Amino acid sequence: MTKQQNDIIKLLHYFDLEILEVNLFRGQSLDIGTGRIFGGQVLAQSLKAAYLTTNNHEVHSLHAYFLREGDCEKPVIFEVERVRDGRTFSNRRISAIQNGKAILIMSCSFQKHETGFEHQTHMPDVPGPDELTEKTLIPIDKIRQLSPRMRRTLTTQGPFEFRFVNDVDPFDETPKEPIKRIWFRARSPLPDDQVIHRTLLTFVSDYHLVSTATLPHGISYLDSRLQFASLDHAMWFHRPLKIDDWLLYDCDSPSASEARGFATGHVFDINGQLVASTAQQGLMRMWDKTKAR
Repeated sequence: MTKQQNDIIKLLHYFDLEILEVNLFRGQSLDIGTGRIFGGQVLAQSLKAAYLTTNNHEVHSLHAYFLREGDCEKPVIFEVERVRDGRTFSNRRISAIQNGKAILIMSCSFQKHETGFEHQTHMPDVPGPDELTEKTLIPIDKIRQLSPRMRRTLTTQGPFEFRFVNDVDPFDETPKEPIKRIWFRARSPLPDDQVIHRTLLTFVSDYHLVSTATLPHGISYLDSRLQFASLDHAMWFHRPLKIDDWLLYDCDSPSASEARGFATGHVFDINGQLVASTAQQGLMRMWDKTKAR
């Protein structure tokens, strides 16, 4: 088994939830280097818990609120409410609970496959993934500025490969257009199962999205003065997808106001098909440590 295959298997293990009771599940957490549960993880685990209560349906949308930080060292309980089961659509409400309190709540909707009208926006004209190379997110000369945990997080190759259409330097304080375009894919082949592919897309959709809102302001999301955290997250799945083939994440931030940054994203496959869309708000607050004492 290659390291890439092992990385994917390790990640999928966190979505293999333990069944405690009807509509009640338990999951463990990975530590990406922050000591806190990564938002994409609890999103994906909540979706997987909902999937475990449905039959012959695929998720077509989800809406979630992040309420509290999660502790990587403790398990998370996922409680699923079966709100409705219709002939075509099913709806679920999920609470992710730790220490007796919800750290995330999610509503999601599932649909049996149907055919109907089709149209979509065009994929932006960007270099393809074969024209780009994988680069470290942090320039080598600036890695020493990071804490050991963050250094491990931002320099270790994980289960996904990212190729940035535009070079990204989180320490560059030059204001930029609030756009990020990134090709990504799982590093090893996966079974042809939409539950796996949509769950993994939910996980990875939390990367790079809301940090797009920092670009016009010449501030790094790694700046210790910046209080930066996801507040909510929404996704819409438009078409079947394969996350082990190249996908383009086209992110932009149309607004920042009232200490919140807002970003939207479109996910296209290698053939230009729009497979998913995302939206996210994050707390984006600068604070003075000397005044906070």
